[in-house]
Amino acid sequence: MAFDSFSAFLAMGGHGPYVWACYAMFFLLMGVVIWWSLRQRRVVIAQQQRRAAPMPSADERPTASFTRIESSQD
Repeated sequence: MAFDSFSAFLAMGGHGPYVWACYAMFFLLMGVVIWWSLRQRRVVIAQQQRRAAPMPSADERPTASFTRIESSQD
C-alpha cells in the first residue's frame, strides 16, 4: 500500500488512531512482559543461591529454646 505523504501514512485512511494505538499497546505489553520476566529471573536465582548456600555447622546453628505454656482451660 503506497501513501502520498507521511501524514497520509499516519492517518492510514482514517484507521490510523486504531492502528497506532494497537502498536503502542503491543510494545507497552511486550516491555512489561520482558521487565517481569527479568525480575522473576533475578528472584529465582537469588532463591536458588540461598538454597545452595552451605549450611552452618552444628556448633554455629542457633539453638531453640522451648518454654511450657500453661493453659487456662477449666
